[in-house]
Amino acid sequence: MATSADSIYAEIITEEMATSAAARGTGIARRSPEYVAKKMEEGKAVIALTPQNDWVGFCYIETWSHGEYVANSGLIVAQPYRKSGVARAIKRKIFELSREKYPQAKIFGLTTGLAVMKINSELGYEPVTYAELTQDEAFWAGCKSCVNYEILMSKDRKNCMCTAMLYDPADHYEPEETKRFFEENKKGLERLVRFKEWKLLRPFIKKSSGGKSIGFLHHLFNR
Repeated sequence: MATSADSIYAEIITEEMATSAAARGTGIARRSPEYVAKKMEEGKAVIALTPQNDWVGFCYIETWSHGEYVANSGLIVAQPYRKSGVARAIKRKIFELSREKYPQAKIFGLTTGLAVMKINSELGYEPVTYAELTQDEAFWAGCKSCVNYEILMSKDRKNCMCTAMLYDPADHYEPEETKRFFEENKKGLERLVRFKEWKLLRPFIKKSSGGKSIGFLHHLFNR
């Protein structure tokens, strides 16, 4: 668990969050170094460091709707340590911390990445509609800095590029079941992500000078 002593890494963490989002061409709710440092001070964050105290990865907890909902947000891993299992370990630790601090809360997440969806499924999350997430205005206001915010609002906050996932402590499948569901439906979920990109981005993309747009089937199966 991160502590106030780890606030020295807040700036580099937020910089990496912004750089990573820009590289993926997707958006995240931008957070300031001060905000991240506060999460560390409150004991609502997990950080991974090397024995030499180099920063490796980070994630923090946010609460919404008076503690009824919890989000594990801002998962980020430093470039040299990606694809090494660090993200999975951090997600598990922040999930355990969330369950400890808020045992009755529904834990949810929004993600555009299949890798994060897979990790979530291993913890017992299941895909849900946006209607099952918190309707706290403060949460949705945090999406304003996301590059896809216009899409979100055009869909009345019922859909966007992200996939919603939820763990409900009062009514949930076992991790073995959600993990199996993900593995059995991985190709379908990947195509769903591609379909959302095609369907939701299409109105916001200007046609090429020749007036032609990429066909749906080409976009869906040839990436």
